Amino acid sequence: MFIVRVCAAIGGQVTAMRDGDVLDGLGTEFCRAIRALGEAGEAEFAHELAARAWWVVRDSAPRVAAHINGVMHQLTTIPSTTVAGDDIDTPPVAILDVRDDPPAKRHERIFATFEALDRGTQFELVNDHDPKPLAYQFAAEHPETHTWTAVEAGPEVWRVRIGRP
Repeated sequence: MFIVRVCAAIGGQVTAMRDGDVLDGLGTEFCRAIRALGEAGEAEFAHELAARAWWVVRDSAPRVAAHINGVMHQLTTIPSTTVAGDDIDTPPVAILDVRDDPPAKRHERIFATFEALDRGTQFELVNDHDPKPLAYQFAAEHPETHTWTAVEAGPEVWRVRIGRP
């Protein structure tokens, strides 16, 4: 299906755009706004918005979701408070090292591992970069139903305990 867009600012030109192009364009503008929000000192809020948007479009618009995920990774370079839980004393049921996995497959594997957890258990994620975007994605997808505890914070290795209370 084509959407007709009228560009009134330039002599009333009419252009046709596919639905996917419109969605990609909206995703690009959303990502620009999220980056600007983070750079304006609202990194936590920018992460939260981006994570919710990622959760909404992850299945229906994977290209837009990938773009949002990239912006969330860029936002990790902006200082902000850490999202954490209090389950450091509970041993993990497994260690999930995703450092050798292709980046596009990591989150899928991490979420599948979380879904397989029994209540009261956790796993330890080992990553080669700050998993803060993942923390916000968990907060968007599993509000109040997960724990997140930073164990080691780089610069070479990041370890996080992710649990199901």
